[in-house]
Amino acid sequence: MKKILAVCGATASGKTALAVECAKRLNGEIISCDALLIYRGLNIGTAKPTMEERQGIPHYMIDVADPCSSFSVSDFERLAMPILEDILSRGKTPVLCGGTGFYMNALLFKSSFGSTPASEAVRKKYEQIEREKGREYLHSLLAEVDKESAEKLHYNDVKRVIRALEIYELTGRKKSEQNDGYTPRYPYLAVAFDYPREELYQRIGIRTQAMIESGLVEEVQGLLNSGVAKTAQCMQGIGYKEVVDYLENGGEQSTMSGIIEQNTRNYAKRQLTFFKKMPNLHYIAPKGIEKAAQEVVTIYER
Repeated sequence: MKKILAVCGATASGKTALAVECAKRLNGEIISCDALLIYRGLNIGTAKPTMEERQGIPHYMIDVADPCSSFSVSDFERLAMPILEDILSRGKTPVLCGGTGFYMNALLFKSSFGSTPASEAVRKKYEQIEREKGREYLHSLLAEVDKESAEKLHYNDVKRVIRALEIYELTGRKKSEQNDGYTPRYPYLAVAFDYPREELYQRIGIRTQAMIESGLVEEVQGLLNSGVAKTAQCMQGIGYKEVVDYLENGGEQSTMSGIIEQNTRNYAKRQLTFFKKMPNLHYIAPKGIEKAAQEVVTIYER
């Protein structure tokens, strides 16, 4: 069976170009693991790869959701796992590409819901809390009693957050104590570019300016005009929420750009911390896409 290749790491580090080049060399097809690329109409602020950049390589899990809808890790897993299994069944290499660690982990690793029986009453209680106080508040309740599980679960993954709370309430034991750990579904290799921090920040700055020059403000205005609410899940993404604030409150576009840049740098730091914990992660020196891809293929084929 083919191994899975996971190209992960920080935003603006060149993951897409590396994934495409590796897919060309490994007879691969790409599954995007990015929480904003799933949305139709979010193109500039997500650096969504153009057809030219995809170079004829099939890309999945892009443009699969309406921008007005919510989308969770469970939704991603439900749609993407059959695609991954289909790629494997055809003898091709699944190449996972993206910076949303929760999405990538959902495909790479098995996650147990625990052996504790379900309680409809407990579940309904937490569902009511989520409706009244929101997903982030629900997630904070889990963080209070089971920090390890909370770190593994995104607040949008309401189903699993509730299940972890349910396990704790019914047993007094943390779900994390069940040692789900990192149990791979299939053999895999994970790679990430190892940029010096300042060079990565420079790349983020260049990308931010390019997005604005390409029409990011106009893209966000168009989404709002089409009926996408400013409170929609997709509008909470970096680049989108800052533009919404700019459109509502005015100010200098240079100030807006600086805020996007700073928030992106902070996000990149969180991504690097998240992926550092991934087993079997190999860091690749940023020495050009073709050389980097050849190094990845060499490691993959060992």
